Amino acid sequence: MPGAIVRPPSGPRAFEPDLIRPEFPALSLEVDGRPAVFLDGPGGTQVPQRTIDAIGRYYRESNANDGGAFLTSERSDAMVAEARAAVADFLGAASPREVKFGQNMTSLTFHVARSIGASLRPGDEVVVTVLDHEANVSPWQAVAADRDLVVRTVDIHPDDCTLDLDDLERQLGPRTRVVAVGYASNAVGTVNPIPAIVQRAHAVGALAYVDAVHYAPHGLIDVAALDVDLLVTSAYKWYGPHLGILYGKEAILDRLPAYKVRPAHDRFETGTQDFEAMAGVLGTLDYLQELGRRFGPASPGTGSSRRQELAAAFRVVTAHEERLVARLLSGLAAIEGLRIWGVTDSTSSTARTPTVALTVADRSPRELAAALGRAGIFVWDGDFYARALIERLGLLEAGGVVRLGLVHYNTMAEVDRVLGEIESLIAPR
Repeated sequence: MPGAIVRPPSGPRAFEPDLIRPEFPALSLEVDGRPAVFLDGPGGTQVPQRTIDAIGRYYRESNANDGGAFLTSERSDAMVAEARAAVADFLGAASPREVKFGQNMTSLTFHVARSIGASLRPGDEVVVTVLDHEANVSPWQAVAADRDLVVRTVDIHPDDCTLDLDDLERQLGPRTRVVAVGYASNAVGTVNPIPAIVQRAHAVGALAYVDAVHYAPHGLIDVAALDVDLLVTSAYKWYGPHLGILYGKEAILDRLPAYKVRPAHDRFETGTQDFEAMAGVLGTLDYLQELGRRFGPASPGTGSSRRQELAAAFRVVTAHEERLVARLLSGLAAIEGLRIWGVTDSTSSTARTPTVALTVADRSPRELAAALGRAGIFVWDGDFYARALIERLGLLEAGGVVRLGLVHYNTMAEVDRVLGEIESLIAPR
C-alpha cells in the first residue's frame, strides 16, 4: 500500500528496496508498459507518500502565517519549531537555532555571501573550486565584484576528478577569509575530504562554507564532527520538498551583518517562509527514521533517538548504494567505447557517491539520454551547473556528460536493465 514501509513480522530484517518502494508513488510510473527507472536523483529525488500527506495535512489543518493568536497560526508555529528541531537532528547541529530555512541552496548562498562580504575588506580572498556547482561559486564571485575581493580557484586532478589538495594549500593565505567547497560533486560523484579542508581553512583563520546538497541523500552529515562553520543543503535532493536549509554555528550567524526588513524576527529567513514545505520535511524525516528503525536499529550512542534512527537509516542507505554502484561501474567498464569520468578504482562511499558520469565515442550526451528516456530510463545530460568542471574536462562543447544517479530506492534489476540498454544503444551501427 502506498505510504507505508512493508514491515517484517517482528524485529529488523535485511534491507531490500522492494520493501520500501511502495512508499514512493512516483515509482509506479510506466513508459510504454514498462516500469520507469528513476536515475535522475541528483537533480531531485522522488518523495515518499508521507511527505505528500504531511503537505496536504498542513493545508487542511494549519494553513496560516506565523505569530497569530489563533488556532491555525499556533499549529503552524508549532510545526515550524518541530521541523527546525528535526533538521537540527538530521544535520547533527547543537541547537535548532542553528538551522535556517530558505527557498533553495542557491538563494541562501547568495544571501549569506552578501552578509559575509559586508564584513570583508578590499583585497580579502575567497577560495572556491573547479569541482563545485555554480551555486557555490557564482555568489562568491558576485560579492567579490561588489566588494573588491579576490577569488582564488582550486584545481582538480582531471584523471579521476578529485580535488587537488596541494593546489588548495597554494591558494590559501593570510588574507583568505572564506573557503567554499562542495561535500560531493553533483556531476561526477567525487566526495571531498571535508574534515581536512575545514582544518586547513581554520588554520588560516577562514570560514568553511560547505555545499552538502549532493552528499545529503547518501551519507549522514555531522556538522559538529566536521567543525564546519556554515553548511547548506536542499531537501528535494533527499526525498523532501523544494526547500533550502542553512546550518550555521550560532556565534557566526549572530555576528554576521543581516539583510532583512526591520520587523523580521529572524536575521536570515527573509519574508514569509514556505511552511507547507517544512511540514513536508517532517514527513520525509519520519520516513527516514522508520527506515532506520526497521532495517538498521541504532547502535548505542549519544544524541536524540531521532538522530540515532537517522544514523541507522544512513547505514542502510550507504551499504545498499555501494552494492548498486559497484555493479554499475563494473558493467559500464566492460562496455566498449564508453568512458567513465571520476573515481573508478573504488566503490567506497568515502571516495564517491553512487552518481556516475559517462560519455560514449559516437553519441552526444543528449542523444544517449533521449534514447534512454524513450526506453523508460530517466537520466540527465549536460553540465548540471558544474560548468567549471565540465569546461576543465574539455567536454562543454560536446554537450557535457550523461549522469546516472542511484539512490536507495533503486534496485539491482534496474542497474542490469540500464546496462543492457546502454550496451545495445552504443553497439556498432
